[in-house]
Amino acid sequence: MRILHNAVIHTNQPGQLPASALVIDRGRVLAVGGAELLEQFGSRASREDMAGRVILPGLTDAHVHLQYYSLGLQKVDVETSTREECLRRVADRAQSLSPGTWILGHGWQQNDWGGEFGTAAELDGAAPNHPVYLTAKSLHAGWANTAALRLAGITANTLDPADGRILRDEAGNPTGVLLETAMELVQKALPPVSTNMVVDAIRAAQPVLWRMGLTGVHDFDRRDCFMALQILHQNGELGLRVTKTIPVELLPEAAAIGLRTGFGDDILRIGMVKVFMDGALGPRTAAMFQPYLNEPGNRGILNMDGEQLFEYARRAADGGLGMTVHAIGDLAVHEVLNAYQQLRDYETQKNLPHLRHRVEHVQVIHPQDVARLAAMNVIASMQPIHATSDMYAAEKYWGVDRARFSYAWRTQLQQGATLAFGSDAPVESPNPFLGLHAAVTRRRADGLPGPEGWFPQERLTLQEALAGFTIGAAFAAGMEDRLGQLAPGYYADLIVLGQDPFKMDGDQLHTLKPLATMLAGDWVYQA
Repeated sequence: MRILHNAVIHTNQPGQLPASALVIDRGRVLAVGGAELLEQFGSRASREDMAGRVILPGLTDAHVHLQYYSLGLQKVDVETSTREECLRRVADRAQSLSPGTWILGHGWQQNDWGGEFGTAAELDGAAPNHPVYLTAKSLHAGWANTAALRLAGITANTLDPADGRILRDEAGNPTGVLLETAMELVQKALPPVSTNMVVDAIRAAQPVLWRMGLTGVHDFDRRDCFMALQILHQNGELGLRVTKTIPVELLPEAAAIGLRTGFGDDILRIGMVKVFMDGALGPRTAAMFQPYLNEPGNRGILNMDGEQLFEYARRAADGGLGMTVHAIGDLAVHEVLNAYQQLRDYETQKNLPHLRHRVEHVQVIHPQDVARLAAMNVIASMQPIHATSDMYAAEKYWGVDRARFSYAWRTQLQQGATLAFGSDAPVESPNPFLGLHAAVTRRRADGLPGPEGWFPQERLTLQEALAGFTIGAAFAAGMEDRLGQLAPGYYADLIVLGQDPFKMDGDQLHTLKPLATMLAGDWVYQA
């Protein structure tokens, strides 16, 4: 038993003022209060004087690609303000690798470079003796050089795969940029990543996430990641609470062996079945009702309609599995909501539980669909930092009228929807304080677009934003009775800060760095 005292403890319990002492026993909170707890429990517990520091519940990233993020820490960081800097970093990596070795990178965003995609020839110039493959910040586009295209067998005669596109020049030759499922052509040619490599990468990434204040994640990667997580858990090395999605292509296998949402324990548990409905804003593949501005022939890529999605959802529901669907464009969101309406009716007719289905991203929604998530008790799983990253692209490609209902957190909250917040790492940094800053200010760290922020009517209070990374994420995982708050019976998952975020200017939230992180009563990180 231990007592943390002389602290400012924001418990996240509705209506409760900050406490100053916390009693922890066997990994859970036993009592929350003031100095009286020292008298009541002091003879049986070790005391830790927090010297007036601030304690918050541990934070959960409700949408992360843990394998991609962890392996990405080893890749070239090509999230640069210019294409020239990106190419310089590739060239630098080439100097340290033997010829023929793959150079992998992540983070480029052509909208930061004037909107034009790069070419294979440019990468050839930076690394003439290496195959190069760089994934876009959105993870919905890839950029390959000539050597990589050759190894992948991509030529002028290669057909576009279903739901994907190979960008080509006027002569029909591949330019090096691959959209959506076309990325898989190169990915199949990459050196294989073993399960042990993923285990090592996640093990190395955990301290990075602890230093950011994360004690839990909802993971959206696939089988190899799940295998690695199981190995880490079995070895007692998994130091995050992980809710693990199942890719829809494995739904038949999951149903056949009887996996259900919630199976597992409070460290590693099964979440929902993950489906991709459309693409992303960056490569302009998000599915829209109306064309992208100045692209009359482009309404994005819709992978399926609501009827097909319902067929997947029905099969999942029969086996006790919930659904979580990637939907960014307003048409994609609309089709998902149509499928969920059918699913709710099906659950009722078959006397099945109404599971906590989710829509991932909800980056732009048609005004007529605004109230539908709350009406069907569907969780809005959103990423606040996307708003400040994408705001200029949203106005450029969707226009101001449509952008008004993009990243519309307050609109969803007012309708009564549950918000679960994350980062979509490695699309964005998993640092939750960047997300809190974006949610509260709708401004970038440099202050843009101005004092009021982008569509300021969608800003949240700090308490509302914090709930997205705590209570909302816990609810989405079916763990709201033991996570997201510091209350008796809840896990002692918490972080320690040197400043009180509730007493500081919202513009400074992105600068906060935890001094310590605790999981189930044990310090996993201390500065």
